[in-house]
Amino acid sequence: MLTNPRVEHAHGRRESRVRGLIGVLVTTVAVLAGCGTPAPDTPAVAGDYSEQSLPNGTQIIPPSGLVPPAPVPPSACGASASLRPGPPVPAGAVPPGRLVADIVARDRLIVGVDQDTNLLSFRDPTTDTLEGFDVDVAREVARDLLGDPAKVEFRLLTPGGRLDALEKNQVDIVAQTMTITCQRAERVAFSTVYLEAYQRVLVTEGSGIAGSADLAGRRVCAATDTTSLATIRRVQPQATIVAVPDWADCLMVLQQRQADAVSTDDAILAGLAAQDPTLEIVGPSLETQPYGIGINKTNTDLVRLVNGTLDRLRVDGTWMRLYDRWLTVLGPVAGPPTPTYRD
Repeated sequence: MLTNPRVEHAHGRRESRVRGLIGVLVTTVAVLAGCGTPAPDTPAVAGDYSEQSLPNGTQIIPPSGLVPPAPVPPSACGASASLRPGPPVPAGAVPPGRLVADIVARDRLIVGVDQDTNLLSFRDPTTDTLEGFDVDVAREVARDLLGDPAKVEFRLLTPGGRLDALEKNQVDIVAQTMTITCQRAERVAFSTVYLEAYQRVLVTEGSGIAGSADLAGRRVCAATDTTSLATIRRVQPQATIVAVPDWADCLMVLQQRQADAVSTDDAILAGLAAQDPTLEIVGPSLETQPYGIGINKTNTDLVRLVNGTLDRLRVDGTWMRLYDRWLTVLGPVAGPPTPTYRD
């Protein structure tokens, strides 16, 4: 059989192009499969975990086996001592300080808070308003500065965004379960301690976990850039950390069986446990967490004014009324923390 060389050559070229196209497609599929975002390595752990998607921004931190050094206590570096309140400001007068005067001229106090920390700073679904212990303390600052506790503009922050927001003057104060530490005090100023919390562990009832010793080889949820995360890595270096953007994510992760426990301050854990009767707080305190209101380091006049408000809350009984309204689940207290001043 005779063949036409042109037809044979053209047919060969078509076959070559088809084979080349198939090769490209196979290669492309392989490359695309390899370029997908890989799931984080999951260390060998004790739990049988759900395969549901983790919250956006979650990091899985495997155990390092190394024990980080203990932090310097804030009392040792002077971070827990704040500026003494100034003299009372007469009604109608503008408090001292240019930056404070700017707030008065604006006629509202800008406060960094969270909306997912039950009992402390959360959005009431029936009224769509922010409520909680921290929210009420911030409103009292507005009462003293502007004459009206409603003159507040709340801006929502994640735990990892608090310091930046203060340094960039995006907020006037942060009232958001912010633990006073030596490292943070290098970047922002703090009020006196207005609440002392104690880091513990939250688990599902019947989990067999009684404290930090039982967290070895297990997954523990904590919010990113918090003292709680650093503490759990130090007290239990054999735990795998599920680091999430905020504490509401930890509740979801625990309920979905993506972690065995949550570890943070008891004030925060109590708010999580109040939303799920199958959860319980276990074990002794792992660390004391003194809360302070964060303020830009340059605004010393506002630090003194905030401390004046906190002093009033201690003396006139407002602090105890707020504690009894929001935090009695933590148990009885003798009273508010005693302030420490450095001047």
